[in-house]
Amino acid sequence: MRFFVLYTVCLGIFFTACSKSEEEKPEPVVPKQLKVNRLLLDGEEWNTIRYNVSRNPVIRIFFSEPVLPSSITNAVNLTNKAGQAIAANVVLEQKDSVLKIQPTGNLDFLTFHRLQLVTTLKSASGGNFISTVDQQFVTRIDSSSKFPALTDDALLTKVQEQTFRYFWDFGHPVSGMARERNSSGDLVTSGGTGFGIMALLVGIERGFITRQQGLERLQTIVEFLKTKATRYHGAFAHWMNGATGVTIPFSQKDNGADLVETSFLIMGLLTAREYFDDNAPAAIELRSRITEIYEAVEWDWFLRNNGDVLFWHWSPDFGWDMNLPIRGWNECLVTYVLAAGSPTHPVSKEVYDKGWAREGAMKNGASYYGINLPLGEPYGGPLFLSHYSFLGINPIGLKDAYADYEVQNRNHARINYQHSVQNPNRFFGYSGSVWGLTASDIPNGYTASSPQNDRGIIAPTAALASFPYTPDESMAALKFYYYVLGDKLFKEYGFIDAFSLHNAWFAVSFLAIDQAPIIVMIENHRTGLCWDLFSAAPEVKAALRKLGFTAPYL
Repeated sequence: MRFFVLYTVCLGIFFTACSKSEEEKPEPVVPKQLKVNRLLLDGEEWNTIRYNVSRNPVIRIFFSEPVLPSSITNAVNLTNKAGQAIAANVVLEQKDSVLKIQPTGNLDFLTFHRLQLVTTLKSASGGNFISTVDQQFVTRIDSSSKFPALTDDALLTKVQEQTFRYFWDFGHPVSGMARERNSSGDLVTSGGTGFGIMALLVGIERGFITRQQGLERLQTIVEFLKTKATRYHGAFAHWMNGATGVTIPFSQKDNGADLVETSFLIMGLLTAREYFDDNAPAAIELRSRITEIYEAVEWDWFLRNNGDVLFWHWSPDFGWDMNLPIRGWNECLVTYVLAAGSPTHPVSKEVYDKGWAREGAMKNGASYYGINLPLGEPYGGPLFLSHYSFLGINPIGLKDAYADYEVQNRNHARINYQHSVQNPNRFFGYSGSVWGLTASDIPNGYTASSPQNDRGIIAPTAALASFPYTPDESMAALKFYYYVLGDKLFKEYGFIDAFSLHNAWFAVSFLAIDQAPIIVMIENHRTGLCWDLFSAAPEVKAALRKLGFTAPYL
């Protein structure tokens, strides 16, 4: 009996133990997925690209689960815009549920950075990382002055002289003409050369070169244009080889005459003709040869079978296939002025009224940002429309049946300025000191920026060539570009072509048609030099009167 009881007790204990063992068997661990709950940059939520970030930012990523420490190795990619890795300290905090990332040293000012987490990251329980982290930020602007302080006058001269080097030091060694851009080699531009000739005259007046040096450069250019450059009914191509004069196509069918570029070239030549007004044999010969170049252009032939509008292009291979009539309002007013004033192949006032002014259809009259715009497209378009023709044509007090051109150009610049101040697209960096939309290089391309085509790209030429119209606003821009951004913008040939604070992008290019207006329009603001010279040409005065213009200087 005792034995039975003992046996029963032992058996009970055995089954109880077995039952208890089965009950206490641990559940298998299910890996929990890892995801991001919050992302902070310097203590603030980081959901979109951030600007004006400190140079040694602290990034914290809050996860849904503790992170497996061994998985953070190589999981963090902090890079600059070129994709180069930025060294950073990476540690886990708050029981391994927060990842802290901080660069080991100060980042460069005003540079783009990108943070990515790779999917090798794991939770402490072995779960996969299921979120995506791919964020961007731009560090703050260095507000310190990059160059010693100058008086306003000295600063204007400094900018003119540095920019002048593009046309003097970088002019083509054979033809003396202006290269299209700093990477163009033998490719030179007719319109950019016309603008560059005017810059040359400023260089003489400012003492950057001597009068004799300027004369010799002009002689080289004029000799090349008369004896080597290919012409089409007297007009020049947009681009040509600076050594041979052979046309370089601007596009497939644009391989012949470009009447607008020709007019920009002749505007510069006539301005130089009026400048070299002494009785020295070299000056007399220069003036004569410039007049011959002007008189050889068959402006009336570009009416295309005696029509009532000038056409921009003609090709020996494709004829009129480009089919682009020159109608206002745009940068081409000087084309009609020179055509009307031609002593040999003039066009009529009717052509100006019907073809260019479209019998008044080029008028606007609406207000933008509270500013009335007499002519042109909404918001005025790119600022070069108020620069190119007016490097030579003086708009101050100039009026005709369609507009007051002083008001037109000033209000165009003011609208462009207000667009940056009010910044409807919320681009980082736009302000009363960072403004100006015009044609320029952009990342991987080129565009005519305007309030209606705003990609966040600022071109220094836009505000600086507007000095005659907006002197205070242009000076504010100049000082910011030179003193604050000068280490990134002001280079061997003056200001680079364009930049974007929003994208932390800075062009490496210089373009003739953007550099020259800076020099020339600053000089027109200071002394009226090129305005006085071009407007004094007898053919120009006669043309403006013929077309119905009035001005104090006519």
